[in-house]
Amino acid sequence: MNDHLAPLLTPEGRALLDAVRDTDPADELAVATRLRREHPAELVSAALGQARLRQRAVAKFGAADAGRMFFTPNGVEQSTRASVAAYRAERLRDLGVTSVADLCCGIGGDAIALARAGIRVLAVDRDPVTAAVARANMAGLGLAGLVEVREADVTEVDTAGYDAVFVDPARRGGRGRIFDPEAYSPPLSWAVEAARRAPRAALKIAPGIPHEMVPDDAEAEWISDGGDVKEAVLWFGTDPGAVRATLLPGPRSLLSRGLPDPRVRPVGRYLYEPDGAVIRAHLVAEVADRLDGGLIDATIAYVTADELRPTRYATAYEITDQLPFNVKKLKALLREREVGVLTVKKRGSAVEPEELRRKVKPRGPGSATVFLTRVAGAPTMLVGRPA
Repeated sequence: MNDHLAPLLTPEGRALLDAVRDTDPADELAVATRLRREHPAELVSAALGQARLRQRAVAKFGAADAGRMFFTPNGVEQSTRASVAAYRAERLRDLGVTSVADLCCGIGGDAIALARAGIRVLAVDRDPVTAAVARANMAGLGLAGLVEVREADVTEVDTAGYDAVFVDPARRGGRGRIFDPEAYSPPLSWAVEAARRAPRAALKIAPGIPHEMVPDDAEAEWISDGGDVKEAVLWFGTDPGAVRATLLPGPRSLLSRGLPDPRVRPVGRYLYEPDGAVIRAHLVAEVADRLDGGLIDATIAYVTADELRPTRYATAYEITDQLPFNVKKLKALLREREVGVLTVKKRGSAVEPEELRRKVKPRGPGSATVFLTRVAGAPTMLVGRPA
């Protein structure tokens, strides 16, 4: 990749990147054959590969930035979504941070957001290819004056003199995603110690981290974007012991008040599906309290209530029917209602939504949402619609 990057930065390489920018993957062979008549084969291959990565990166970085950036396959996969990185950078700026040591910077997604928030950045990655790509991205986006990219082992970098440390350990290995935080590269324990040595710090971790692994002196924040849980962050130098769920766009943050588990009660007229960040942060009780609701089952994160109350932390559905799990009865009900557009959600059920959809064969102009779940321990189907 490093050998391929330098030619792409030349005038010929940049012109070729522009030429192949919108190439459909199905047309790559024909395009490559045509371009190789005028350009070196390796350059054509590099440009087409980069165009493919840029197309994938649009979802995270937007078309304007993705079209000017360079990527590696791992860089596209592991980089932070721009909206999440911008939120985190703005929070650091609001904390008075003016300089950050970005350790394990990858292709530079977080460094870009930090620089755009007016923060000076030292971006460090030990992989020479990744560091070269990050350097090219800073130049391509006009941020090289604020970001120094350094190829080095992060464990050997002196972060003294920086207002904050940001660490995004690698959570993928040769066999895929790594679930043990001590198997991160570098390990979570090292990142925590690095954070404690800085005035402020933020550590990006997988959202599935067990709560018992969160250090007592850290604030834990789970972040979702558009309803999808993206990451968890351990903050140091902010509010030790605090737990929050933050929803983007917004941002809208729900803080833990240490409430006990909600009561279990019969299904009411409305069912609320808490945002994934709320569930990961164990803040369902805070949502239930706001709604004057309870749980449909002690182990299921669905809140039920008799009244419809607006909340930014859960999606509300009006429940029209409650059935014991029985596919034939559900099929008959949907046929009677002429339901052709069926949304299937599940929590606490082994049945796959596509499997159920095949069995009930919805037909008709109507629409409905079916929840496959448990109510007071019993497998149940709840039928309703968005409220």
